[in-house]
Amino acid sequence: MNNWSDRLKASSKILRRQAVRIPLPDVEAERSFHQNMMRIAAAGERKSTLLDDPDVPLTEVYEDELHEMRQSFEHRLQQVAGEDYYDVATAYLDGERDDWIGALAAYYLECYYRLQEHYTVDEQIFFLAILRYPKSFTVNLSFLTGDFSADAVSYESSKHVEADLDEHEQEQLHADCQYSQHEAAKYIREHIDCIREAVPDPDTTPFEQRQYGGFVHITGRQGSTFKEVLEYLSPDPDRFDDEPSTPGLVPEGPEAKRAKETFLIDAEVVI
Repeated sequence: MNNWSDRLKASSKILRRQAVRIPLPDVEAERSFHQNMMRIAAAGERKSTLLDDPDVPLTEVYEDELHEMRQSFEHRLQQVAGEDYYDVATAYLDGERDDWIGALAAYYLECYYRLQEHYTVDEQIFFLAILRYPKSFTVNLSFLTGDFSADAVSYESSKHVEADLDEHEQEQLHADCQYSQHEAAKYIREHIDCIREAVPDPDTTPFEQRQYGGFVHITGRQGSTFKEVLEYLSPDPDRFDDEPSTPGLVPEGPEAKRAKETFLIDAEVVI
């Protein structure tokens, strides 16, 4: 990973404020998109269940989420560039190739590495926005520094508290953390439908009702405090006027910019 990080630092900022745009040429592509979003929703429900379980440490909750995301990124990388996705991505960053396959491989691989750091590095915020348009959808992955607005749910991890506490204080801290995690689990359960409603089943929903939809999911940690946002995000109907034939990178779009301004404070983009 250090080799990749060094290579990225030496490259241009080609991945900053970018999103992936994927065509939706037919119902079969829409089915695949819908199924992927249902997997994300199911993972959110599993996270809420684990958060609500007093016998599961918060570190295990995040390990489970990281494992799910790692598998998703590896699957995407192999879909886009095959087993040699690392070489494809580095060739793109080195200017040895200039095609959509190299661009997407570089984008996904950098996000994959950043995501692993996200769970060990304080004050790094993970931002995911997925938006559906009539003939395509976009995936915006960003890593930022800054803070969350009051819209976020906050919860505490006793495992991350660095303090010398007596037995009574430890018991109180554990109880307070459990309560905050319970409230976070409730928040996720109440908001998880924004994922399902953003990408309804194409076999049961008329096209006119599924042309537009979106959601934003933001997570981050500052010391022992974890914060999270899961909300609807409305696509700009005037953003695209073409039908893409291949996947590719596009500017992040006004919707992602608005979400960052709404849900984050003094945010600075790392990637």
